[in-house]
Amino acid sequence: MDYKKELEKLNEYQRKAVLDESNACIVNASVGSGKTTVLISKIIYLHYEKNVSYKDMVVLTFTNKAADEIKERLINLDTSIDINELNLFGTFHSVALYLLKNVLPKEELGYTKDFFVIEPDEELDIAMEIIQENKLKIKYKNRLKKRLEKSVQIHEEEKKISKYDDDIFSLVEFLKKEKVLQNKMSFTDIINNANLLLDNNKIKPKWIIIDEVQDSDKLQLHFIDKLKTLDTKLFAVGDPNQVIYSWRGSDLKVFDILKNKYEAKEVSLPINYRSNNTILEVAMCFLRDRDSLKGIRNTESKILVKNHYDAFNEACYLADKIRRMHKEGADYKDIAIFYRLQNQSKVLEDVFLKNEVPYEVSLKKNIRDIPVLNWLIKVLRFSVNPNDISSAVYVISNKDYGAGIREKTARKIIKEKNIDKSELLKKMNEFLSESSKIIKTEDFYAYFEFDKYIRPTSATYKEDKEYIYNLFDIIMKYINEKNVDFLDGLKEFINSSALYGLNILKEDINSNADSVKLMTLHASKGLEFSSVFIIGVNYGLIPLNTGCMEEEEEEERLFFVGVTRAKDYLELSYYTNPDYYRAREGKSLYLHMIPPELIENDVNESTKVNLQELKKQIQKEKNELKKEEVVEVIEEVVKKVRHKKYGIGKVIKEDEMMLQVEFENYGVKEFIKGFSELEFI
Repeated sequence: MDYKKELEKLNEYQRKAVLDESNACIVNASVGSGKTTVLISKIIYLHYEKNVSYKDMVVLTFTNKAADEIKERLINLDTSIDINELNLFGTFHSVALYLLKNVLPKEELGYTKDFFVIEPDEELDIAMEIIQENKLKIKYKNRLKKRLEKSVQIHEEEKKISKYDDDIFSLVEFLKKEKVLQNKMSFTDIINNANLLLDNNKIKPKWIIIDEVQDSDKLQLHFIDKLKTLDTKLFAVGDPNQVIYSWRGSDLKVFDILKNKYEAKEVSLPINYRSNNTILEVAMCFLRDRDSLKGIRNTESKILVKNHYDAFNEACYLADKIRRMHKEGADYKDIAIFYRLQNQSKVLEDVFLKNEVPYEVSLKKNIRDIPVLNWLIKVLRFSVNPNDISSAVYVISNKDYGAGIREKTARKIIKEKNIDKSELLKKMNEFLSESSKIIKTEDFYAYFEFDKYIRPTSATYKEDKEYIYNLFDIIMKYINEKNVDFLDGLKEFINSSALYGLNILKEDINSNADSVKLMTLHASKGLEFSSVFIIGVNYGLIPLNTGCMEEEEEEERLFFVGVTRAKDYLELSYYTNPDYYRAREGKSLYLHMIPPELIENDVNESTKVNLQELKKQIQKEKNELKKEEVVEVIEEVVKKVRHKKYGIGKVIKEDEMMLQVEFENYGVKEFIKGFSELEFI
């Protein structure tokens, strides 16, 4: 390929980063500055100009989506690439998993090549079994998952006593041994074990290239360090202004750590190609370093700040506005609505569905959210891994789909391998020898005789059967595409589904579907849309009331991320009467931080009345009137009203402050008189 043509497309800052010859280079990439383009150009440049094989590069990302995008764009540019050359291109976990499966001697840690990956919730289940069996004293079990993560990362010399005076460190040791016995690794184990084995088994890549390096946690920084030798060069791209995952372990000081540790040179990508200048000026209000962002898209437009009485009032407004935008030529898929908390999507979903506005919700699910699949994947886990006792116990003792055997009894017959006590247990035990007969989805279903367990008389039978068939279809397709032996493909799929999730759960929104995208601010990272609405900019929502300086600073960075997803249009809104217990009424401080000259006046903001002040006025009027006069006034009120959204309705109840109105197509709605926007007729 003519890689020089690709370099010619870069601006001076991007080209400087790509051509940099430093042993370690950290690229401070401002939002929308083309960091992925730089990263891919660097890979192409190293391969064609410096003769570095793709196999000698480790390219690390934080999401499967980013890893897939990098590989896809590389293959589109260089059609000569063999996909096997890119085995070390992926997320930190997928690269560590590949090394453990194919390169590193995991046997030294007690594992076989066929070890399985388990999700945090499954690890928690094993931990709870250990606590019960060994009668361990563990406090704060509701936070056990987090406590285990922290305890695993504590150095040996620090393991003296739990600050809660319980058996947490004993649990960690029991859990470690049990996972080895069951041939299982958690997500944390994958990185941890790779780090342990890399001490004496260096793989010596020529280059380590990292995307979104600011998201690295301590384990991942150790992983980078273990991969790097004296002859390995480092190229990392990231944006300190987008550190929004400190609750997951990301370190705000990653840039400083890498620069000091590897004497890295820092270069910048300051030019934003995404957002117009007004949006960038708004975004810069939430940056510590306001000189770090430069735009090239001039515009005279302003952003809109909108006040709504409550979330329902807002959802109706958004449905109308978005339909109008669509009629004027905007694609639904170019419009996004961001919020701080996942439950804020519910009212939008209800109203959009009723108003026929197509939408998708970005909602991270795991396999536990579908009970029959949670059960089924454990059937498969034990079927291919007879050491997986915890999965087998869950399968045959499950109240909804199991064999009607109590958990204690199930554990006993499984450990004693008394397969005559359960037909399903027998099927699972014989699966490895019988699996050669499985050629298609129907064979899968028939072998296990699932109709006996999902019960045709059950209300969920039809749906459960469809889920099972869909999952088996996905498994068979996966095995065929990989062109591997059935059992090897099934084992690989089970690991893949734990690490990456299952497509059947629709974890990610489909960017190509013509639908409005609804998501949290965290989920918006890495995306871009022509029009963005950020709702609920009330203190207590945006930002959350954290009470911690570091978290408040992260809330600002999170808002910055949301604002900079918008290319052409940005609208921010807040509630007079928020429906969320933590949120305060009225504008968040964030809205006061934006210069007035960047904001378009909302001509419809007639409801911008302080609710507390309204209540005081009503109470004052109530005290001035005699009770009889109030009753008389109420009785004389006209009983029909007109609302711009709901049409004509009938007043069915009224007092000094509230109105209840029944509308033909919308049912009964309740209004505060001062905010109702009702016209009496």
